[in-house]
Amino acid sequence: MFDPHASHRNLGLFVTGTDTGVGKTYITAALIKTWRSWGADIGAYKPAVSGCDFDLSGRASWADVEALYAALDGTISREHICPQCFAAPLAPPVAAEQEGRRVDDALLLSGAAWWQSRANFLLVEGAGGLLAPLSESQSNADLAVALNFPLLIIARTGLGTLNHTLLTVEAAQRRGIKIAGIVMNTAQPALSDLSVQSNPNQLAKRCQVPILAVLPHFSDRDLLQHPGFLRMADALWTSL
Repeated sequence: MFDPHASHRNLGLFVTGTDTGVGKTYITAALIKTWRSWGADIGAYKPAVSGCDFDLSGRASWADVEALYAALDGTISREHICPQCFAAPLAPPVAAEQEGRRVDDALLLSGAAWWQSRANFLLVEGAGGLLAPLSESQSNADLAVALNFPLLIIARTGLGTLNHTLLTVEAAQRRGIKIAGIVMNTAQPALSDLSVQSNPNQLAKRCQVPILAVLPHFSDRDLLQHPGFLRMADALWTSL
């Protein structure tokens, strides 16, 4: 049973994806909204982001940052949610180089540390997959190790997920990163993908990491009301 005041062994959770577009931000924001609505004191942090949109006035915005900002009801500045933002849709160190900048390694950690006195539990959403570079010298995996947060892996339900997910699990385990579980998410409708039906069982046979949920394609509002997602959010919180 969910207890917002429970004393956790871990002070946070690091969310990674097996690939681009698997719904990592979508699931992270939904967990923040749900846990906050249940009374938990939750923070949100994305160490770096790249790939922005420009409005008609030329002002840049980053969809991932906006989603996390909205999940916190606009109560925390975007700069503290994500202190390092770059325009090009490339890995952060490459996007930074195009602007004549560098990703600040120290800020990757100090940006998370800012939350220590401001939230009891921090959700960290990585930039890309586990081994994707965050800076010239660090990957998402390096930051997860430094933070010592367990890992939540967001995987697609369709073709290719077995290889991508098993590689992510193996990479995490080799680095001693505890894995809280896997969420299989249907980020895009897969009308003709027969593997969607068999992949959860096949994945369960091949790794010992719990599959916490298999989610169909949902709108934001429908996900927050879906019993399977709510059961997963409750079980995940209790296990951390």
